Order: sequence, then structure tokens, then C-alpha cells
Amino acid sequence: MSQPPLLRGIGLGKRYAAPVLSDVSFELHAGEVLALTGENGAGKSTLSKIIAGLIPPSEGSLQLNGSDYQPGSRVDAERQGVRMVLQELSLVPTLTVAENLLLDHLPRRAGFIRRDALNAAAAKQMATIGLADIDPRTPVGDLGVGHQQMVEIARSLIGECRLLILDEPTATLTSREIEHLFRQIAALKARGVGIIYISHRLDEVQQIADRVMVLRDGRHIDTRPRQDLNQDDIVRLMVGRDVREELDRPRRAAGSAALSVRGLGRGKVVRDVDFTLYRGEILGVAGLVGSGRTELLRLIYGADRADRGEIRLGEPDSAPVHISSPMSAVRHGIGLVTEDRKAQGLMLPLAIRINATLANVRAISRHGWLELGREREQVEGLRALLGVRSQSIEQPVGELSGGNQQKVVFARWLHRDCSVLLLDEPTRGVDIGARADIYAQLDRLTDAGKALLMVSSDLRELMSVCDRIAVMSAGRLVRIFERGEWDQHALLEAAFSGYSGHAPSAPTEPLATPV
Repeated sequence: MSQPPLLRGIGLGKRYAAPVLSDVSFELHAGEVLALTGENGAGKSTLSKIIAGLIPPSEGSLQLNGSDYQPGSRVDAERQGVRMVLQELSLVPTLTVAENLLLDHLPRRAGFIRRDALNAAAAKQMATIGLADIDPRTPVGDLGVGHQQMVEIARSLIGECRLLILDEPTATLTSREIEHLFRQIAALKARGVGIIYISHRLDEVQQIADRVMVLRDGRHIDTRPRQDLNQDDIVRLMVGRDVREELDRPRRAAGSAALSVRGLGRGKVVRDVDFTLYRGEILGVAGLVGSGRTELLRLIYGADRADRGEIRLGEPDSAPVHISSPMSAVRHGIGLVTEDRKAQGLMLPLAIRINATLANVRAISRHGWLELGREREQVEGLRALLGVRSQSIEQPVGELSGGNQQKVVFARWLHRDCSVLLLDEPTRGVDIGARADIYAQLDRLTDAGKALLMVSSDLRELMSVCDRIAVMSAGRLVRIFERGEWDQHALLEAAFSGYSGHAPSAPTEPLATPV
């Protein structure tokens, strides 16, 4: 008699105001990685949350090892060995790494927490995913998003784990951290753990999956062995059309200087950074997690206070400007698409309409009174332009998929019409279809003469959309590559140079005259 699958879903569905999942059936076997793909809003997160006990299905059933499986909560699912690492981190920022990891298993003696044992156990657990260099006594809130993601993954592997769901686990990870994660996944497979791997990064899907399951509009489109599908096949199943990358696109014709940074720094996090950003171009920022990429954008935006250096708007010889806060940056025509849209970019309970106009209320008001008709007209236009999928502009942003939430963030800065836009991981957790829509919008912005500074952990993304790529390493800007000069090896070599003691193979800032 053959073994039953580790997990079986039969006719699963979920309804809210409308169906978001309909008649989905699938199987997952022990020691298998099942990649779950589809556009944002396709039903991936809904299906995974049903499996993890976060929400109940409206119809259908689940079986775990051949027995009825009806988790009443996430805790109930975890007791049965089903764990999930969500895109939205559930760590407590004021607690240490060790406390977050072992919150349910704190070692005690005579009623007191044994700190030495706690920190030693946490260090051992972090070492399993290649982060032995993180001090377990560090407050989680002091870590970058990438390291927080790795802490969340490490926590999910404590205790018995029969089935692990990973929802976009590498969205903020560097290539080195991804390698560590993949080695851990291989070890889990060898132990017979079944893994549902949700990702928009199709190269990762092809590298790690045994089978690929595709959802579209809440329905199961197909499941096939990974070797039977190439990336174009997966994209066609996901979005119903071909979507192409443009790694060999020509450099945009840049205009005059829009933003100049000279000697900008804050402690050892950002060290004396120099560069000039031109109108009509996208300057990418690459580097390892912790290299200072996000911190650089926060200094320019006034979210953190610089302790040295100058920022100039326009030509490099113009007078420096003092940007003391994000509000000051916005007044100077600088917008920021943050790395964490849910915590820092959006007001989730409020409507699309309010979120989209928040940075430019004056454009929809007269004599201090909002003109709702005018606001609705402008937001409807932005919704159509960006292809935001929603029931209406009154729908709370928190009800949208990740890709559509990101489009609302873009809508805000389009409404404000900023001349300089800072983009921190702008396609994090966004499917390939929505990503193509965002890239098209970046093209429209550069065509209109806007200057874009874009941080991304995805080198292929930077090589596809950027005109130049600046590489940060250990807080320093070590090199700026022109389009045509880079390849993945050269970018990685520069990214590691600040940690290895080897200088990059070119001058720090070979700024070419705009073409």
C-alpha cells in the first residue's frame, strides 16, 4: 500500500465579498519542494494561510498524512508540525534575537531566565542558516529587514517541523544568505520535511523546486515537474501573456543634474558617499544587506540625520539644501518608496483614495476644504494608469495584494509629481506581471525627466532597468558602473570588496558626462 501524500487539498475555496480561491486541489509529498507561483492576488497567500491555520476555508478540506486536518489556529497547526514564515514579519522589535527565537522555549531555573543558555541556544540556531555573526543579544529592531527575515526563518525551524511554508523568503536576502537558506532547505528535504515555496523569482523556483503549481485568479491552472517548465512557460501560465526582460536595453539619454551628494555620512553606517544623479536616468544601488544602501536613502530623505556631508539639488555647484525631515524632503521634491510598504509606506486601514493623495493634499483642496469630487477623479486616473486591481478607490489598502499595494505607493508620488524619487526594493514581494507594470511606470517617469535612485537586492533587476549601478560595501560607495561595463561577477566583486580588504577594480566614482 502506497504512502499517502504529506498534505492533500481537496476542492479548497475561500470567499470574502467575492471568491478569492475556488476549487483548488493539490498534493504535497514528504521531502518535496512544491513551488507555488502566480500573480499577486492569484490566491497564493490565501491558500498558504488556510494550510497554516490562519484562516479557515469556505469550502473543501485538507488531509495531513492521510488524516483529516482542520487547524483552528496557527498555534494548532504548529503543534501538528505545520509552520509558516509570512512575508509580514511577526517578530517583536524590542526583544533580542534570542528572545524572539525562543519565546516559547525560554530556559529557566528557579523561575528566572537563564540568559547564558538562552543566548547559546539562539547562536546555535542562527548558525544553522549561516548567521553565526549576529549577536543573539541584539534587539531585532536594530537589524535590517533581510536579517530580520532570516531570524524569522530560524525561529520556524525550532522543534518538530513536518511541513514548512515559505512566503517570499528571499525578497530581501543577498545571494550569500540565499545560498545558506537553500542549503537548509536541502537538509530539511533529506529529513522528509515537505516545503511549499512561494516566490516570484523564477530562477529560484527552477533551482529549488521539485514541482511547480500555478494559480491564476484564485484557480489552480496547472502543476508540473519543474524540469518540464522553463521560465517563459511559467510566466505564460501565471499571467496569460509573454513578459520579457531587457538586459540589453540601451542607456537612457540623461539630462542635467538633479541631485548631488558629497561626503554624506552617518557614523560607520554610511561613510562619505559621493555621487550625482541626473534627470531622465535610473541609478541603481547594489550591495549586501547591511552595506548601507537603505541607510543612504534614509539620509537623503531626512528620515535619519546625517552627521557630515552635503546634498545639492540641481547642478553640483548649487547651494546645499538642508533636509531635516521627510516632510522637508517632500517640500524639496524628493519622494521615497520605502522597503517595507506595510509598516512605513501605507496606512493599511484607510482607502486607496486617501493613501494616494496623502502627500499632496493641497492639490485636492481649496481654502482648507477637501474637494472630494476632484480627489476621486484624480485617483481614478491613477488607478487606471497603474492598473491597480481593486473593488473601488474606497477599498482599504490592507485588503489589496502586495503588488497592488505597491502600485498605490507609486500613485502617491505620481500625484505629488516629485522630481527625484528614491526607490527602496520597489518590487519586493511583487509578481512578474505587476513588476512589468512598475517597470513601465519607471520608463514613463524617466521619459518625463524624473531622476530615480533605486536600491534592489536583485542584480538582474538592476541590470535590466538601470542606466548606472552604484555599489555599496561596508558603508562606502566603492564603484559606479555604466551600462555596458557591468556583469554579475563584477557587481558581486565590488559588493564584497569592503569586507575582504580588496579594493574594487576601478575608481570610486567614474561619473561619465551625461549622454
